[in-house]
Amino acid sequence: MRTANFTDLRKNLKSYLDSVVNDSETVIINRDGDTGVVIMSLEEYNSIKETEYIMSSAETMKRIKAGAQSIADGRGTRINSAEELSEFANSL
Repeated sequence: MRTANFTDLRKNLKSYLDSVVNDSETVIINRDGDTGVVIMSLEEYNSIKETEYIMSSAETMKRIKAGAQSIADGRGTRINSAEELSEFANSL
């Protein structure tokens, strides 16, 4: 995570944006007072929004937790190839 003030960001915008995109870096821009801005890649933003969406569904979270418990209890299914994955998916 990098931090910058507005003046430095303005002078070195390309460098900051390159580090966000190329290195998955998050940049925090400090502003006067307690306000600030975060710059992150679109990929990171989309990932956060997807997680938020998944976690907003009580039913989905219930199913995820049940699946994790099944695996912890040894009731998981080991899949060793793309073909086995395809067969497994078709059986659902």
